[in-house]
Amino acid sequence: MLPPAKLAVYGFQHVLAFYAGAVIVPILLAGAIGLNERELIHLINADLFTCGIASIIQSVGFWKVGVRLPLLQGVTFTAVSPMIAIGMAAGGGTDGLLVIYGSVIVAGLFTFLIAPVFGKLIRFFPPVVTGSVITIIGLALLPVAAADAVGGADNPHPEDWHNLAFALGTLALIVVIQRVFRGFMATVAVLIGLVAGTLVAWATGFATFSAVGESAWFGVTTPFFFGIPKFGLAAIVSMIVVMLITAVETTGDVFATGEIVDKRVGKSDIARALRADGLATTIGGIFNSFPYTCFAENVGLVRLTRVKSRYVVATAGAIMIVIGLLPKAGAIVAGIPHPVLGGAALAMFATVAVVGFQTLSRVDFHDHRNVVIVASSVGLAMFVTAQPDVAKALPEWAQVVFGSGITLGSITAIVLNIVFHHIGRGRGPAVAGSPGEGTVRLEQVNGMSREEFVATFGRLFQGETAIVGHAYDRRPFADTDALRTAFQEALFAAPRDEQRALMAEYPDLGGLDIGEDSERDQSAAGLTRLADEDQQEFEALAATYRERFGIPLIVCVRDAHNRDHILRDGALRLTNSPAQEHAAALIEIAKVANHRFADLVADANPIHTARTSWTKSAR
Repeated sequence: MLPPAKLAVYGFQHVLAFYAGAVIVPILLAGAIGLNERELIHLINADLFTCGIASIIQSVGFWKVGVRLPLLQGVTFTAVSPMIAIGMAAGGGTDGLLVIYGSVIVAGLFTFLIAPVFGKLIRFFPPVVTGSVITIIGLALLPVAAADAVGGADNPHPEDWHNLAFALGTLALIVVIQRVFRGFMATVAVLIGLVAGTLVAWATGFATFSAVGESAWFGVTTPFFFGIPKFGLAAIVSMIVVMLITAVETTGDVFATGEIVDKRVGKSDIARALRADGLATTIGGIFNSFPYTCFAENVGLVRLTRVKSRYVVATAGAIMIVIGLLPKAGAIVAGIPHPVLGGAALAMFATVAVVGFQTLSRVDFHDHRNVVIVASSVGLAMFVTAQPDVAKALPEWAQVVFGSGITLGSITAIVLNIVFHHIGRGRGPAVAGSPGEGTVRLEQVNGMSREEFVATFGRLFQGETAIVGHAYDRRPFADTDALRTAFQEALFAAPRDEQRALMAEYPDLGGLDIGEDSERDQSAAGLTRLADEDQQEFEALAATYRERFGIPLIVCVRDAHNRDHILRDGALRLTNSPAQEHAAALIEIAKVANHRFADLVADANPIHTARTSWTKSAR
């Protein structure tokens, strides 16, 4: 919880970054189904009012609703085309609006109820999926920022140098502030850029606030302002499909924000976030608004400013409620010129993509399956984003998926991950090998000779195979977990001289000649791609550690956050006693072996991996 002044400033920055994206959905919908200006103004006020409520629910949370992360809620763009189709099918105007609201209310309740089920599917969202989805969200939104930068999607003027000057000037100012200043000034760089850009545009005659005088001072949205909602089966099914797709996008945003604030996201967090989406969507239908989801724009802002307090977003929600009640205040914010907003959005949306890159850095790209998943999902997403009219070649029901690069890319990543990593053949758990290339099953393991056992599992440890031989003596193994436990117990129960011999086999961190298995381990933290300066730091640490303890510094880098974390912890371990470091090295070796064992099981039987990971997360 930050001081009130900072909460207000940071919260207002979120509102400015969010505002244009928030109001564009009612503007597009009203124009498409034939609403008049008075009805449009009411839709915008209702939208902002409900956005504020939804953001407070998501960020503050209560009971099992709200993920309690700095996630700001807004109307999902995915719903625009289906809502227009629903409204026009019902005759347009307020009649069409009532059918839309009926479908929104039911779809919100549906999302609220299925949230726990969807949360249990978290095992289908490993880093290769979440990283792809987050990257796609950032990249697919960049054209939206680009459209604003040239004057807005409804009135583009790319040839106008004023638009280019305002957009690039705003972006340049944000970058300069981030470079020159530290602390508070750096965190409000986007806000300063938007305000400064707007003032310059106003002073030069390229921004107008005439709508402020024409707007009322106070306006309250009441439930069912346009009439009692109407419920149509086809409309409800269409909106439920939209909410299922939105759930995927919300999951990606939750993972992205979890990465930013360093919070491990679990199935309960996904369920809480989706319950908040469902509740907010139902409230939206009642208060004359639309389906809600987490806004990627503000995910990028959290990453860019590094202000991670969820109460900042809650404050932004309160500000939006006030703006929703004060049409004049909304008109002031609406006066921000499109190019100024586009310049700031370029930085924010690209930052979301960077979060995706960070997540993908934890993916094992030595496994070609992961390359195919990322390449196919990002490629299809960019295809649809660059050529949005391709959706018109398909039936209307398919346009919901193919009409959005974010939707198509996200679904592609999820489906391909299931195909490559969760579908396998054969009965019973396979514990070694690869599908199609011969697998070793548990009953075969129990019937192996010592030599066959060591040859199959020797790569769990580095070089020395005595430990694997001790694990062999613990047969028969009742299940895969019993086999895993046998390796751990054999490691810690081995004589000290065998343990020391095993430790000596492990290579130095960041070494140049480390072998295939260690390369796979160390690449997870980027230690196989070190710059010369970083290489020297790791070599110096390794030499000092080896001189003090007589063994290499052993770290399970797959569990480390980054290179700096490894260096810092390694330096701290230099102060330990030799006995303590002996124990620490054994623990790190056990962690490495666990990861390598998981790799074996994953290669042998992806379905078993999914079940094992789910069991562990449930515990």
